[in-house]
Amino acid sequence: HAYDTVKGGDYLTDQDVARLKADPGLIRHEAKIRATISNAAATLALREEGGLVEFVNSFAVAPDSPTAGAAAEHRTRSPESEALAATLRDRGFRFVGPTNMYALLQAVGLAPR
Repeated sequence: HAYDTVKGGDYLTDQDVARLKADPGLIRHEAKIRATISNAAATLALREEGGLVEFVNSFAVAPDSPTAGAAAEHRTRSPESEALAATLRDRGFRFVGPTNMYALLQAVGLAPR
């Protein structure tokens, strides 16, 4: 499925959630559906401050950070991912724990693999 943040941020009704829960092509966990909707709205709100990409980039692991050292190979979280997760939650995002955020930082090249 293609995901449109603007449309996702506009789903507000219980009927929309019920329709999505019935879609066999989606993960039909209601809390995750509601989180996706609220995360889309929170993503749209970040556009006023430069957008999600700029926001996430501000949590990049610096090359001289202890997080970037030899132990990074087995790391599943970092101070940067913990800060990113906490800040995203403060801004209304859900299902954004530090382990998931560390994986995001790695996936976009902002933390060592």
